[in-house]
Amino acid sequence: QVQLVESRGGLVQPGGSLRLSCAASGFTFAHYAIGWFRQAPGKEREGVLCIANSGGSGAYLDSVKGRFTVSRDNAKNTVYLQMNSLKPEDTAVYYCARAYGGCSNYGARYDVWGQGTPVTVSS
Repeated sequence: QVQLVESRGGLVQPGGSLRLSCAASGFTFAHYAIGWFRQAPGKEREGVLCIANSGGSGAYLDSVKGRFTVSRDNAKNTVYLQMNSLKPEDTAVYYCARAYGGCSNYGARYDVWGQGTPVTVSS
């Protein structure tokens, strides 16, 4: 079964850090780019970062540049999202997704999605 499973998010204080993981199964993980998206309450889903199958990565949101990084471990079929200096505006449900044509900021370019994990940044 092709699937992506995010690790549990949680409640983090402003300025804190959190690492999310995305475990893949059912497909040749090393062949695919993986993106991270988020959706805040009452807002549209937005692309956050993406990591290519080559390991190259890029952020789509200026607000996370310098704070969020993405990495992958192909031996473990896992992608990681490291979030530092978290702010209340980072509160959202975070999703990882498989890109079928390389990294993109458009959700329609992703064909497999995780179930999402909530992250709340609050004191």
